[in-house]
Amino acid sequence: MNFKKHYFLLFAGAVFFSCGRPVADFAYSGTKEAPAKVDFENKSKEGETYEWDFGDGNKSTEASPSHRYMNSGNYTVILNVKKGEKTATKKKQLLINSPEKCYVEIQTEYGNMLILLHDSTPQHRDNFIKLVEEGYYDDLLFHRVIQGFMIQGGDPTSRNAKPNDRIGSGGPGYQIPAEFVDSLIHIKGALAAARNNNPAKKSSGSQFYIVQGRKVTERELNLVEARQDFNYSSSQKEAYLDQGGAPQLDRAYTVFGMVIEGMEVIDKIAAVRTNPADRPVKDVKMKMRVIH
Repeated sequence: MNFKKHYFLLFAGAVFFSCGRPVADFAYSGTKEAPAKVDFENKSKEGETYEWDFGDGNKSTEASPSHRYMNSGNYTVILNVKKGEKTATKKKQLLINSPEKCYVEIQTEYGNMLILLHDSTPQHRDNFIKLVEEGYYDDLLFHRVIQGFMIQGGDPTSRNAKPNDRIGSGGPGYQIPAEFVDSLIHIKGALAAARNNNPAKKSSGSQFYIVQGRKVTERELNLVEARQDFNYSSSQKEAYLDQGGAPQLDRAYTVFGMVIEGMEVIDKIAAVRTNPADRPVKDVKMKMRVIH
């Protein structure tokens, strides 16, 4: 055989073989601070199927997925690209930094809510974080649910409570001084501290509620302003008129956080069937974690 011809055939065969093998590659973009949403752009070639390992125990088979990293850390992201029996792999390191603000995730069977805790209410913020990190809230119930108003939980006596047990008055044995901040109002999604009827309006050490609220009119806001002797800003009025809420609670209960993801979960829990004491007929349990 002619040497040149033989070389050409070998070279052509090698090119054909390499062209049939997949090439794995990807890029990513998005926030780099937990909780971080990262978008992955698949730049692979010749691939038929894709297997992603995000490095935090979660996986995906989408071509170009997005993923939420709930905690900070240095993650090894692995992409396996397959074509027939051939596989190519690409690994990259992804650093997610710790959040500058304080976030807590509330997990329920109806979905999860991500809550931003306000720095302007430090005593409530720090107490809430302390209890969450101790596991205080795990397996407690949303024991009081009123559609069009709020969902309430945080009573330690609700853990393993029987259907006919009287619950709703428990706590850690201390109260927190009120921290009223004019910029924090009871719009839908607001996290606020429950309390008993005390003159200083001190908050329960553990019980809280999340506002679902209802549609609000400008006349109602004017009445609240007159009764409480303060004025809403134009943006606050706009927020109430657009999102709804419970303005009658402003300056009476301390707002110390806000649901920033999972607003639909509030509506789902608020819609459950309840007994005459406003307790859900089917227990709605919670579990919480601080986002680090």
